[in-house]
Order: sequence, then structure tokens, then C-alpha cells
Amino acid sequence: MRIEMNGICKSFSGVKVLQDAHFSVTDGEVHALMGENGAGKSTLMKVLTGVYKRDAGEVLINGKHVDFSHPKEAEAAGISFIYQELNTMHDLTVEENMFMGKEMLKGPALFGVADKKAMTAKASETLSQLGVNISPNAVMRELSVGQQQMVEIAKSLLADCNALIMDEPTAALSPHETKELFKVIAQLKAKGVSIIYISHRMEEIFEICDRITVMRDGQYIGTKKISETGMGDVVRMMIGRDIEVRFPPRKAKIGGALLQVKGLTKHGLFNDINFSVRAGEVLGVAGLMGAGRTEIMHALFGSVPADSGSIYIDGKEVSIRNPADAIKNGIAFITEDRKLEGLMLSCGIDINIALNNLKTVSRYGVLDSSKENNLAAAQIQKLLIKCSSAKQNAGELSGGNQQKIVLAKWICANPRVLILDEPTRGVDVGAKTEIYSIINELSEQGIASIFISSELPEVIGMSDRVMAIHEGRIGGFIDGKDATQENVMVLCTGGTL
Repeated sequence: MRIEMNGICKSFSGVKVLQDAHFSVTDGEVHALMGENGAGKSTLMKVLTGVYKRDAGEVLINGKHVDFSHPKEAEAAGISFIYQELNTMHDLTVEENMFMGKEMLKGPALFGVADKKAMTAKASETLSQLGVNISPNAVMRELSVGQQQMVEIAKSLLADCNALIMDEPTAALSPHETKELFKVIAQLKAKGVSIIYISHRMEEIFEICDRITVMRDGQYIGTKKISETGMGDVVRMMIGRDIEVRFPPRKAKIGGALLQVKGLTKHGLFNDINFSVRAGEVLGVAGLMGAGRTEIMHALFGSVPADSGSIYIDGKEVSIRNPADAIKNGIAFITEDRKLEGLMLSCGIDINIALNNLKTVSRYGVLDSSKENNLAAAQIQKLLIKCSSAKQNAGELSGGNQQKIVLAKWICANPRVLILDEPTRGVDVGAKTEIYSIINELSEQGIASIFISSELPEVIGMSDRVMAIHEGRIGGFIDGKDATQENVMVLCTGGTL
């Protein structure tokens, strides 16, 4: 499918989000769409698929002008969209989510009955195509974010589409799952399917894409062939400057053990977890999807009760029965799912940041609006959050800016131990560097950090040590200076060094 978008303009409440934007993709091409958070990438694709009505410009499909007024019209034309923010019904099963509104029926469409057996078989077949072991009968809320993402991808593959838009599809996937997805992309490309690939992961772009289009501040910057450009050129196009160091050097002095975990066990999820994190240290955590990384961190934070084990802060055993106990003991947790667990999307930035810092923004138990505003303004400036004001609802911001709010609200709480689960998920290359620098600053203040990421280069680049998790157990530890993607993956898959 050939898609052309010319001179696209779109404003919200008088704020220009897209200004004379351009994009095109040809048959069987994988075309990357890149830019900083808030650059307008997702908005441009939502204009294409009829989620938003454009203010100006034209859209052509195979040379014919189109004007979709609803995503269903785009789907009927053969365009499928995998959104960055998961759009799942958590109380329904995998199969029910995949076939919602597209049920396979026994008998005629008007009087037919849903063919449960056929849908379960088709769901299982499609999930197997992606190389994942997920039961079609599993309830969505029981799955990890990465597994939910794979279900969303599988859902899109059910449609016989001619063009597929993928917005940060690998943000929650491990390297293994990412490779399986790339195999599917290659198969679709060979069939002539056009793929629009939105991602902040440079390595992925240069591995699978044919061309790249860059946007900045809602405007078209340029299009390059992947074979004729490099990462440095793309970064300059995205942010208008060079990034000298991808992972800023850390000068923290590592002290004694601040957090110790002994024998932590949750039957069916993880067993006999033993590790420590020292003051000023960044402990990286790697593992395949479903290995238990996130579940272990939820147990540390008290949101998943462990069956046994002990947790020590400064050598003193602490009782963590719930998140309130964890916060009281100086443990902060930036969760991987900001939409469900990290933010109140219908509330302003100021309220979200204040939630964890009520003592800071109140006086004699009464909320002080000036303190709340000042706290939010300081974090907006420090983390370069793109917004119209501190009162803007978090749900109106791009995914990367939402992630910055989650980071801000915990930083303000002055934790002693900071758990970061996929802290740069959906964040652009410039903002990633800013977040890395903030983590380094916190380390220099003596904070012990646990850094979980599906991006192995990120885990290795940011960590003093790397802890590998394999099927609910610790596969081993590697010193940061000795860590490579190969030896970390060996431990994550049950091997030994």
C-alpha cells in the first residue's frame, strides 16, 4: 500500500501540534518515523487513521485522496494500528481481547453464534507465530506488560492488512521477543505489507528499516535512506544538536550494602532471591519476558506479598506488607505500566507530582497550592516536560512526558532505594540521556538504584553490576565493566559463564 501525507496541520485548543507535516511509505517498505516525545509522530498517524480530523493537508492511498472520519474506516481500507498505550480489557481473556468486535461466527452474520473453538484455535496459532507461549484463555490482567504487548501485536496480525502502523511495539519486550517480532515483520514485508515503525530504539531502526523520516516540534525535518545515514545524523535531525555521550559517566562513590534481600520467594513466580544493592550503586536487572523481574520488584515494594524471605535496610530487617511500609522505609518504585499504576491520567501534572509528596506541599495538614505549583514547576523545568502548564492533565501528554512525571513524583520523595522498572520506555534519545543523568545524580547522593530494562545496551551502559533473572531465579551476576550482551543473555537463558 502506498500512503502519502502532505502539508498536514493539526491544532488542539489553539496549540499547533502538526504544522506542514509530510510522510510517505511504499509497498513492502519498513519506514521509520522518529522524533522526540511530543514531536507529533503518534498524532500524525492518528490523523491518517481517522482518530483526529486534520485541519489542513491531504492524504492519498494508492494515489487516491481519502478522508477517514473513524478508525474503522481505516481498518476497512487495510490499515491496522498498534498503539503505544495498550488498549486492552483487563478482565477479559486473551482470545476475547483479540476478537472483540471481530468475532468468528457459526452461521450467518445476522443470526450467528460466536465460534469459541475456532477463535481459540486461531488465537493460539497467531500467538505461536510470534514465538510466545501465552494461553488464549489467560485473563489479560494476569499477564505482564510485555505479554499484553504481544497480544496487541497478535491482534493486529489477525486483520488482513496492507499497511501496519507500529507505535513503540518493542518498548516492553525482551531481546528474544523482539527478534521474534522482527521475523514477523520480515514476513509481512515479503508479502508487500507497508510498515510504519515508530520507535526510539536506534539499533532497531537501523536493523529493520529501509527509510527514516524525522519530525521535530510537529514539523517535517527530512527523510533519509537507512543505508545513507548514521545514528549521529538522526540524533541531530531529532533534537538539533549532538549527544556526545550516550551513557553519561557516573562519579558516585559506592558505599556499603543499603538494601539486602534474603530468600525472597513467591510460589509460582520466583524462588530464593538473594542480592544486595550498595549505597550509590546502580544494579541492573535483565531477563526474558516472564522471567519474574517485575514480580520480584513488586514483592520488594509490598504490592505483591511474598511467601517468605527477609528484607534489610542498613542491616536492619524491615517488615514490608504493603507499599505504605515500603515508602516509610525509603523505597520508591517507578512501575513499568505508567498508565495503570503510575499516573492519574485525568488529573494535572501538579496533582500527580504532589500525590507522593503531600507533606512537602501542605502546611499543618492543609494543601498549600503555591507549594504544589512550585514543586511541579521545578520538576517540569528540570525534566524538560513538554506541556502547556502544570495544570494540564497527564493523559493529554505524550508517553515519554508521562514517564517523566512518574519519575518526578518519586524523586521529590527523596527515597533511599529507587526501583526503576523500564524507566525509559517510550522515551526519546534526548530525554533518555536526561533521565540517565538524573539517575547518576541520585547515585552521587548515595541512593541505591535497581535498574530494570529490556534494552540490554541500556542495562549494561547504566549499571555497576548486572543481575540476570532466569525463570524466577537468579541466573548470576556480572560486573558492569565485564558485561556484554552475549554473556548477559547466556545467564538469562539458564546458561553459565
